[in-house]
Amino acid sequence: MKHIAVLTSGGDSPGMNPAVRAVVRTALGAGCKVTGIMRGYQGLLDEDFVDMSSRSVGGIVNRGGTILKSARCKAFYEDGGVQAGAEILKRCQIDGLVVIGGDGSYRGARKLAEQHGIAVVGAPGTIDNDIYGTDFTIGFDTAATIALEAIDRIRDTATSHDRLFVVEVMGRHSGHLALAVGLAGGAEEILLPETPTDLDLICKHLDDMRQRGKTSSLIVYAEGDEFGSSIEFGKQIAARTDYNVRVSVLGYIQRGGSPTLNDRILATRLGAAAVEQLLAGKSNLAVGIVNSELATCSLQDAAESKKPVPDELVRLAANMAT
Repeated sequence: MKHIAVLTSGGDSPGMNPAVRAVVRTALGAGCKVTGIMRGYQGLLDEDFVDMSSRSVGGIVNRGGTILKSARCKAFYEDGGVQAGAEILKRCQIDGLVVIGGDGSYRGARKLAEQHGIAVVGAPGTIDNDIYGTDFTIGFDTAATIALEAIDRIRDTATSHDRLFVVEVMGRHSGHLALAVGLAGGAEEILLPETPTDLDLICKHLDDMRQRGKTSSLIVYAEGDEFGSSIEFGKQIAARTDYNVRVSVLGYIQRGGSPTLNDRILATRLGAAAVEQLLAGKSNLAVGIVNSELATCSLQDAAESKKPVPDELVRLAANMAT
């Protein structure tokens, strides 16, 4: 293994830069040449490459986003696009590729490995924390911290004005982020895509609390919940209860900003581990952290297997909201 490339793909997440830094410095330390691929798989097809040095990743450990940038690449969903990418990697004599991204990025990486024999290792970069084979993904802790700070501030306004706030957080079809911030923020209800939403039961719960003297409440709403729209959900709650309802969509603020200590350490460990797997002759796998220890699983499992929200946390959140 003499030449390693690295790319970031899909939605950006805080900690991608520390992961890139770890990939570059670990590979350089092993005597490898390192190439950065700009804008993910699109940059691979465009051959938008940059030579990486130890100095090129200096001062980025505290920066959000990704210096390699990211982009969606429709061409890579097709076999022809994957083949073209593999041919470029081979022509440029790139021996191994580290892909930092989510499940969609992993599917492209798996095709490169299985269909074209490219040595590929994935590192999980997504705020959704929905990647199988790792307890935490790069960016989740930062996004949860940002969302929790916003929820704490919104709680102050809800209390001051006797309002019910529905706060929508990211997560696509995954409730890991909503569950974490809802539990930590003391939400009265948490709506998750993984669990059914009983509107009648929610309204009864809110009314019961109102009768006990509670004048404000907060509901955390995962964007992938069955209602589809937190605004529509808020309208239904307002129509069924006496609460003065407001809806706040946190949006992309959750994806930006300086990564937390936990994300910086996680990203550094996983970036270095991805290179070490390539140097050991491994491919078609993803690195992760399980019970605080480094772990690996196949790219197929990482991309296709469902990572459930912890039942224990779901029960705990329900018990705390009484």
